[in-house]
Amino acid sequence: MPEWLNDAVFYEIYPQSFNDSDGDGIGDINGIIEKLDYVKNLGCNAIWLNPVYDSPFMDAGYDVRDYKRVAPRYGTNEDLVRLFEQAHARGIKILLDLVPGHTSDTHPWFSEAKKAEENEYSNRYIFTKTVWDAPPQYRMMCGICERNGNYMVNYFSSQPALNYGFGEITHPDWQLPPEHPECQKTVEAIKDIMRFWLEKGADGFRVDMADSLVKNDDDKTATAKIWRGVREMLDKDYPEAAMVAEWCNPQRAINDGGFHMDFYLDHYGNGYSRLFRYGEWGDRAVFNKNGKGDVKAFADEYLPNYNLSKDNGYISFMTNNHDMPRVTAYLDKQAIKLADAFIFTMPGVPFLYYGDEIDMRYQADLVSKEGGFSRTGSRTPMQWNSGKNLGFSESDEPYLPVDKSADAPTVENQKDDPDSIYRVVTDLIALRHKYPDLRGNGELEFMFEEGKVPFAFRRGKLVMYFNPLGVEFEFDTKYNGDVIYKLGGAEIENGKIKMQPQSFLMIEI
Repeated sequence: MPEWLNDAVFYEIYPQSFNDSDGDGIGDINGIIEKLDYVKNLGCNAIWLNPVYDSPFMDAGYDVRDYKRVAPRYGTNEDLVRLFEQAHARGIKILLDLVPGHTSDTHPWFSEAKKAEENEYSNRYIFTKTVWDAPPQYRMMCGICERNGNYMVNYFSSQPALNYGFGEITHPDWQLPPEHPECQKTVEAIKDIMRFWLEKGADGFRVDMADSLVKNDDDKTATAKIWRGVREMLDKDYPEAAMVAEWCNPQRAINDGGFHMDFYLDHYGNGYSRLFRYGEWGDRAVFNKNGKGDVKAFADEYLPNYNLSKDNGYISFMTNNHDMPRVTAYLDKQAIKLADAFIFTMPGVPFLYYGDEIDMRYQADLVSKEGGFSRTGSRTPMQWNSGKNLGFSESDEPYLPVDKSADAPTVENQKDDPDSIYRVVTDLIALRHKYPDLRGNGELEFMFEEGKVPFAFRRGKLVMYFNPLGVEFEFDTKYNGDVIYKLGGAEIENGKIKMQPQSFLMIEI
């Protein structure tokens, strides 16, 4: 296990939208290098970088055309290596985004696989035997290849699924088992890509759709076995490299698959959404001040997962990511502060999405860009200052529109505001680095009363109390100590924690 993960706080950078250094309206690698000191000053010591590979950008780069080449709009391979070097000089690690489940339909592998004559890549993707075979339980593209067969896609029509085999064989004329040599070639091709970038200085990978490899693999054990093999490669050759899974099943991803981290994702009705988003516009979220949330529903799901996986890896909470509406669409400013207090004091490895530190807004109803659809409003340019395009770009037509509101938050107008989200986020990250009890994993005592939203948890000598409600609340507590940090009105007195509406208190016992 890489030791650096224990004190890691990640910053997710969506490269199209972070900082445009050359005025073409699209963010780039040199623009990221220009802002590394900003990332460091936030307290973040690691970056998750969304895909920067060559791509036709039908899905914002999650449709890879060449895994070993940086997309020209972002720069060159040499630029990316320089980013690694400049980040490392500041004590910042970089995870690249690995897309192992599919490629672009313009990838050279797929161009070969579509051909009628059999070749080295004929089994790199999943094809039926004939064009007349298109089982409805799969997403199939029919009748558009020279080859007599239809091919499976994972998501968009331009994303043919790579062939890792089938856990249950239902069509033996075209489905292969995961252990088949042709499926193993696919695994080795992905390992080769990982080694390529690790040798150039990458510190690991966030793995897109990590549970999507083997088809008809309902319990995901065959998929986990593949990742366990990848972990064995890392342990042997790159022991400081880390992997985080887009999976949301810590027992399978961490304990079985060997991932160092697994994201707690925004799946409707799960523990994450019940905290921050559950219900239409978040009215039933725990952190919504209306008080309709259910802390028990979160605890009943999260705590068993935590206790079973904590010795092997980390569950990762995120403030947001590029696939979800920004939390500003669901919660008010004070609720977001409390949510940040939760994320940065809980066990695991936290992730901060670019712009969340300045309370960037979700821009609803934007025209879809590069397959973003409803996600497009969470991918808009970073807002740096009051200049042209809020400091993102000198272009007259940036990649996506910036926030046109007169009161659009920017780094410039937020970083010195004592009431800003920026101040809260940087304070909390600093506390996480300062107090070992707030890092990584360890003892966790979660305290709540069934049917009540206010709750608390203890990590070592630190106890965190949350009152997300819009009304006052008083805790009877067995813990007394010194106040370390608070949000809103909260105090400890004679064994009671008195909390004003939407408040947070951290004490050291």
